[in-house]
This record gives sequence, C-alpha cells and structure tokens, in this order.
Amino acid sequence: MDNAIYASLTRQSGLMREMRAIANNMANANTTGFRREGVVFSEYMVPIASNGETLAMANVRGRMVDLGQGAMTQTGGKYDLAIEGDGFFMVQTPDGGRLTRAGAFMANAEGEIVNPDGYQLLDDGQAPIVVPAGTRSLGIGGDGTVSADGEPVGRIGVFAPPDPSDLRHVAGTLFETGPNPTPMEEPKVRQGFLEESNVEPVNEIARMIEVQRAYEMGQSLLEQEDQRIRQTITSLTR
Repeated sequence: MDNAIYASLTRQSGLMREMRAIANNMANANTTGFRREGVVFSEYMVPIASNGETLAMANVRGRMVDLGQGAMTQTGGKYDLAIEGDGFFMVQTPDGGRLTRAGAFMANAEGEIVNPDGYQLLDDGQAPIVVPAGTRSLGIGGDGTVSADGEPVGRIGVFAPPDPSDLRHVAGTLFETGPNPTPMEEPKVRQGFLEESNVEPVNEIARMIEVQRAYEMGQSLLEQEDQRIRQTITSLTR
C-alpha cells in the first residue's frame, strides 16, 4: 500500500474518534455534572528505508477531560450538591470508588446518601455517610460538614485526583483515577445547587463541522490515491 494511504488512514481513524467524542459531548450537554472530553493527537515517525527516511503518522494518544467549571443552578433540594472550584465527589461503586461532579443525591432506606444509581456518597475517609432516621432538618456546610438537626454526622469528601491527566471516563459522569486521591482541605460545597454540564453546544457544533470537513478531505485523498494506483497497475499490465 502507498505511504500516502497509510498516513491518511491513521489520520482518518483519529478524526473518527474525535467525532465520537464530540457526539458524546453534545448528547450530554444537559447532563448534570458532565465534563466535556476531547482527543489528543500526536505525530510519530515510522522508518520506511534503511537510509533513515521516515514517514510522519498521526496518532490519538487518548482523551482529554475539560475540568472547567459548569454553570450553577439553584434547586433548593436538600440533597442537591455542587462543588465550586476544584475537586470531585466520590461514590462507592461495585468496581471501587469513582469520582464525579454530578451532585444530585438522595437518601436510601438505610439513611445513606446515594446517587440515582444507588452508589453511596463517601466522606473524607471514604466511608458512607448515614443520616439518622427521623431527621427533620439536614444542613450541609460549605466545607461539606453534614448536620442532622444541628448535630454533625459526617463530612462529605471532596477529592483531588493525583494527576488530572490520569482521569479516565468510565461511565456516565463517573471517572476513574490513580490510587489514593487526596481529600481537599478547604472544599467549597453548595447545598441546594447542581452544576450543569460544561459543554458549550455551539462550540461543539463548530468543531464537528471542522472535523467532518477534514474527514471528507482525507476521504477524497484516499479515493484519488486509489484511482492513481489502479491506473498505474493498468498501464503496467497492458
């Protein structure tokens, strides 16, 4: 296969992955706590001759998570929480602790604070938070302290990943990170608020158009190269 086709195929593959990321962003533009993602491209050189000649190839190294703050929406819900600034909530899943910015929580039958999937919200020691039965008034302070009828019962953990570049989107609004995320000393938790997705639909549509045009140009090059090779083979075999 011609070198131009090799180079074009790696570029096309990367553009397809970027298009999928954009489509996922747009689908979650109204998802509470969703974090926009993009892909990271890099260039690498492949040797093609013994004299040191190389061919430049494109490669998608992975996904980038946009940690920019989303807009805050006041709901008044006593279990609705939002983080202002850096940090993530941690919830306990069957696969271990996962980080999230989605703060739509509720209390289950055991009094544990959980998300809509039933995953427990964890405190700064990575243990579930339990609200005593019969609690009439629930308050959550700016530092995450949970008070039931004026008595502290726990402190919501707000964690910083060891390396933000290691965040890996696993499902919905959940992220996996490296071991031992660090509890933040001065978190800013707001009760009665939810953080919206940080996706800007107009920007995503503009980027989708750019990627689509780039893909179409690459496809046109591949078709031209295919036609050139066919014509060359036909000429040589006459």
